[in-house]
Amino acid sequence: MSRYAMIAGCGRFPLLALEAARKLGDDVVVVAIKEEAAPEVEALASRCYWISLGELGRLIGILKSEGLTEVMMTGQVKHTSIFSAIRPDWRLVKVLASLPARNTDALIGGVIRVLEDEGIRMVDSTALLKPLLAGAGALTRRKPDSEEEKDIRYGRRIANTLAGLDVGQSVAISERACVAAEAMEGTDAMLRRAATLVNGRPLRLVKASRRRAHLLFDVPVAGPQTIAVMRETGTTVLAVDAGRTLLLDREEMLKQANEAGIAVAGYEPEE
Repeated sequence: MSRYAMIAGCGRFPLLALEAARKLGDDVVVVAIKEEAAPEVEALASRCYWISLGELGRLIGILKSEGLTEVMMTGQVKHTSIFSAIRPDWRLVKVLASLPARNTDALIGGVIRVLEDEGIRMVDSTALLKPLLAGAGALTRRKPDSEEEKDIRYGRRIANTLAGLDVGQSVAISERACVAAEAMEGTDAMLRRAATLVNGRPLRLVKASRRRAHLLFDVPVAGPQTIAVMRETGTTVLAVDAGRTLLLDREEMLKQANEAGIAVAGYEPEE
């Protein structure tokens, strides 16, 4: 049995990670973000504390009171929340003042450094869900066809450049043109915006993993909801980085993709 803390953000990621931890018999103390986490995390945790965005000092206090030295971040904090909902305490004010930019990488990287100074280490956010990481090659019955592969190659160049700048993780491509790039709005909203611009032509969704070696935070995810929005918007392919993208509720997601004739494929990530 292992003992560690888990910071719970939005979506299914924290719930699936907690279910996996329970099967392993791990003792997991959850620090759930009020503005993001689902209430169900409380029932799956050994103990659960609720904090607001910006309460870095309280986070550190909880971890120290529990005697914890390892913490895992699961689920995302929406970029819009970072700008609209955050009320920083004095610990976070100091972090923000030291940042060259207020993007996700810089902000969470600053928080990680403060935790390390307190003897608390951030661990791989996908440690409990390795079987859900996308593999290389076609993951659905249908493989991308030649036209889709051309769009994917083009899209991966664009997505990796934007992800490396911490702009967003996804782009929508059609006929070797970048129709839309994800920023703060999220993948679903980006696809719906792209669909209004292509006059019915098919879209391809490409996700990138930021060209970094670690999986500590902000790991790209896709799931059944992604497939539902792809069907809605005429998006025929999802291309992801193999080994660095979580496919949540994987079996259901790929089942829905197969039923819709959507191709899902993993590609070796660019470093």
